Amino acid sequence: MTVRTVATALLGLVLAAPATAAPVRRGGHINAREHRQAVRIRDGVREDAINRRELNRLRGDEAAIRAEERVYRRSGGGLSLAERRDLARDLNRTSREIVRFTHNGR
Repeated sequence: MTVRTVATALLGLVLAAPATAAPVRRGGHINAREHRQAVRIRDGVREDAINRRELNRLRGDEAAIRAEERVYRRSGGGLSLAERRDLARDLNRTSREIVRFTHNGR
């Protein structure tokens, strides 16, 4: 085999790799973020960084986000871009609350 043949074969593999890669799924990150935030809350409670009042507030926020997501998904056609953005905004706010509650000096 010549160097040219090997180089051509490698170039063909490199160019074909993106076409054979698994497609990127959009919209599935909402549930993953909810799960990760629930784990962060649980860890904060375990470490006594989150007290009962803060825990109840975070649970309420989580419940509201889940309810809002259910309403959006029932509207048909999955989540629209605006609905995903709204849920992401709510999750961002809750994430900031988790950080604030777990780093409040207790």
